[in-house]
Amino acid sequence: MTPASTSAPAKKAARKSAAAKAASPNSSGRAASGRAGAAKGSGSGGKSAKSTSADNFTGNFAGYAKGPYGKAYDEMFDAAGEVRTPYRGIYKAMADEDQSDLVEARVEALGRAYLDQGVTFSLSGKERPFPLDVVPRVISAAEWSKLEAGITQRVQALELFLDDIYGEQEILRDGVLPKRLVHSCEHFHRQAANIRPPNGVRIHVAGIDLIRDENGDFRVLEDNLRSPSGVSYVLENRRAMARVFPDLFSKHRVRAVADYPSHLLRALRASAAFNEADPNIVVLTPGVANSAYFEHSLLARLMGVELVEGRDLFCRDNIVYMRTTEGEQRVDVIYRRIDDDYLDPMQFRPDSMLGVAGLLNAARAGNVVISSAVGNGVGDDKLIYTYVPEIIQYYLGEKPSLQNVDTLRCWLPEECEEVLDRIDELVVKPVEGSGGYGIVFGPDATGAELDALARKVRNDPRGWIAQPVVQLSTVPTKIGDDIRPRHVDLRPFAVNDGESVWVLPGGLTRVALPEGSLVVNSSQGGGSKDTWVLASRSSEGDRELSGAKVVTTSGVAAARPAESAPDPVHTQTQQQQQGTMSQQQQLGAMTQQQQGGDVR
Repeated sequence: MTPASTSAPAKKAARKSAAAKAASPNSSGRAASGRAGAAKGSGSGGKSAKSTSADNFTGNFAGYAKGPYGKAYDEMFDAAGEVRTPYRGIYKAMADEDQSDLVEARVEALGRAYLDQGVTFSLSGKERPFPLDVVPRVISAAEWSKLEAGITQRVQALELFLDDIYGEQEILRDGVLPKRLVHSCEHFHRQAANIRPPNGVRIHVAGIDLIRDENGDFRVLEDNLRSPSGVSYVLENRRAMARVFPDLFSKHRVRAVADYPSHLLRALRASAAFNEADPNIVVLTPGVANSAYFEHSLLARLMGVELVEGRDLFCRDNIVYMRTTEGEQRVDVIYRRIDDDYLDPMQFRPDSMLGVAGLLNAARAGNVVISSAVGNGVGDDKLIYTYVPEIIQYYLGEKPSLQNVDTLRCWLPEECEEVLDRIDELVVKPVEGSGGYGIVFGPDATGAELDALARKVRNDPRGWIAQPVVQLSTVPTKIGDDIRPRHVDLRPFAVNDGESVWVLPGGLTRVALPEGSLVVNSSQGGGSKDTWVLASRSSEGDRELSGAKVVTTSGVAAARPAESAPDPVHTQTQQQQQGTMSQQQQLGAMTQQQQGGDVR
């Protein structure tokens, strides 16, 4: 293998040779070499962005210059500085707005709305409102239709993969995936073998992280199949924006997001084995100290089900019961927000005080459904992610609608050698990392950091992947008194009820707020945007609504009033007791693990 300290001439020759064979990515979605792995295309119907002149922008957008974002695709402005069609209404409303109103009234109102409802998170030990930007992200109806189809295809293939991996393992016998790749995965749990849910669904909720590359094409960055977090911010972002910007919603037909809890509840009810007419469903949380506790409580309230901790449940004769003030109640479905390792001390960590002893045996006996299923983490392993195109082809006989980000797999010797040779120009990620931790951007790292990283890669090649530096797309974002471009990603949420996969229109847009940063996680200083998916016109022959016009049907405006999150169906009881120190430590560990792809 070539060490990280290879001489510059040798590196240059190696890169030149590699560039000759990098015409296109292979079926695994990995690049043989090259900084930008995305193939050219018109995923959003526009040219790749170039530097635009600040003279093209007026009003609140005056001075909107690309700066360090010159290579990124800007979602509001095209290469000539013209406003893209889906954003025309947003631009018209915000460009002419009085600066003091935009800065003081609207921004402060958003912050107050989150403080009033307790929508905060901890950054450097200080609680603050979750940053919500005033400029929404807009996705056209036609583009969303393509994304929706690609996400559905991916979830269906991964569902079949998990069923196979914990069953007959035909994909391994056929040599599509190496056995040692799956068996060496930290989240492949043999304890889950041959446990098949009653309706066959293991992935009740999936969060598929997407980015837009320099050409404007959407690509999958990673899959999150272990109860991904962040949907609560989608609901609260929309409610806050509807309160603060009612005028914008009156001029746009934006698809609703407030019905997500009803779709999730339907999927959970459909998964029940017994008491199918009225299954008893609970949300299992690790407790108030968990960073996603706000989401756990919000979803339980909106679904009208009980929010419980592990100490509220117990197993007897392979049946799960809940302790209540009215006595024991049988539990049919558990929407758990606890990592596998803490879920059942009889099967995993014996010192866990967050889970329920005997829970896995109850699931094996078919007496309770665990959502999402134990062992789903093998499906979102960052190394197995590189084989998802083959997984789609194997189970569905289709080509992937959404391409992966080109990825080098360090566990393969020839690709590991290339990573070590080009380590100063790649983004190197730990396979088991989350929350943006452990990622090393080669172009920004020092020589000592690269040498240390190279040693880690050599010592544990299975634990690392590498990708070219992809300039994520940018969306105008309020920074201080100005509107400036900032990088974004997107996490749509898909709900599988066994009959179909429903994708929440839009999802969570995360923003890298520090200038030039590509890390969007809130734990790294990131924020969020309300994501608008525009509804198409009533006639397929008409162009879709894109800002300035409102669709009318029989003379009646079809634009819906800004919706807010629904009122609680009914309240639920919660047993909140003082936790022990060991419980707090386990909650801290859970916060670090972030449940296999948390919003952070």
